[in-house]
Amino acid sequence: MYILEISLKFTPMPVSVQRKEAEAAQAAYQQVVEALRSGQPSVLELHCEFQAEKKLAVLTSEIASVQLYEKSGGSATVKRPGFAVIGE
Repeated sequence: MYILEISLKFTPMPVSVQRKEAEAAQAAYQQVVEALRSGQPSVLELHCEFQAEKKLAVLTSEIASVQLYEKSGGSATVKRPGFAVIGE
């Protein structure tokens, strides 16, 4: 399972959709990146393959970042990419 996570400007929680196949996840990632590169505000619509009823529509001018990562199959939790604080 692959997770496409989109961070929006002035919003603390990201929004995400999931894809079952790597190729589909990469295509969705490229769709978001191309929308950002165009520089023209538009509505980007995505759907989740894991939860079929989950749909997402965002205004591309409000996207701060996008990341794609793989959800590990054996773990119930997802370790998100980036930095983690360990200890005190």
